[in-house]
Amino acid sequence: MRTPWKRQTSGSTVCRSCGRLVGVKDERCFHCGQRNPGLFGIGPMLRALGEDLGFGKLVITVCLALYLIGLAMDPSGMTSGGLLGLLSPTPESNFLLGSSGGFPIFAAGRWWTPLSAGWLHGGLLHIGFNLYWCSMLAPAVARLYGPGRAAILFVGSSAAGFVLTSVVFAYFSFLPGFLQGAYNTVGASAAIFGWIGALIHYGRRSGSRLLEQQMMGFVLPMLILGLLVPFVDNWAHIGGLAGGYGLARWLDPLKQERLDHVVVGLGLVVLSLVAVAVSWATGHQFLR
Repeated sequence: MRTPWKRQTSGSTVCRSCGRLVGVKDERCFHCGQRNPGLFGIGPMLRALGEDLGFGKLVITVCLALYLIGLAMDPSGMTSGGLLGLLSPTPESNFLLGSSGGFPIFAAGRWWTPLSAGWLHGGLLHIGFNLYWCSMLAPAVARLYGPGRAAILFVGSSAAGFVLTSVVFAYFSFLPGFLQGAYNTVGASAAIFGWIGALIHYGRRSGSRLLEQQMMGFVLPMLILGLLVPFVDNWAHIGGLAGGYGLARWLDPLKQERLDHVVVGLGLVVLSLVAVAVSWATGHQFLR
C-alpha cells in the first residue's frame, strides 16, 4: 500500500489542475494542458493536506501562535477590556508584532504592517470568530480557485483592507465616529471578507446565483452589525471585500490555477510573516 507521505515515482495520479487521471511523470495533462500535472510525484502528498493544501490549518496555527505570544509578552491584557477584550494581547504587544492602522503606518512609518496585521488578533472572541470562518471558507475558496490563489486572495485582500482603514483614519478624520478609520487594528476579518468577495465574484462569473446569494446573505448582516458594535474596523472589512472581489476578477476562477499562482501565494505568505519579524525587530524604539 502506498503511503500518502511518500513521493510517488510510477503509476497514475490526478492532475493538480483539472483533477483528471494522468501519469505521474507526464510533462503535460492531456485534458487541460497543465505542465507537470503530478508535481514531480509529490501531488498525492500535497492532496493529503486537503483541498487547500493545508493553508487553512496554516492560518489557524500561525494566528494562534502569535496570539499566545502576544498574551505572553504582557499578561496584563488577560483580565482587562470586558467581554470583548477578554484574554486580549495589549495594544503594545500587537504593535510590536505588527498591528496596522493610521498610527503604525503614518506616524511610525511602519508601511509593511498591512501584511502582518491580518495574522494578529485582539480578544478571545475576536480570534475565535475569525478562525471559525477561516476553517469554514478555506476549503471552499481553494476548491473553486485553487490553494495558490486562495493564499493570494487571503494576503492581498487583507492588505487592501488595512491600507484603506489607515488612509481613512489619516485623511478623513472629519467623518463621524463609526465611519472613521482605525488608529491601531488587527485581525483576519479583512481577509475573510476578501474570501467572501471572491466567492461572490465566482457566483456571478459562473452563473451560480445560489452561491452569490448565500455570500451576500452573510456579508450584508456582518457589515450592518459592524456599524452597531463598537471597535469593529468597518473600513478594513469593506476594503477586504473590495480587494477580494477585485483580485478574483483578475485571477479569473474559470481558468485553471497555474504553478506560478502557487509560487506567488507561498511568497506572499512568507512575506507577510517576514513583516511580523521586521515589526518585532524595529518596534521597541517606539515603546520606550
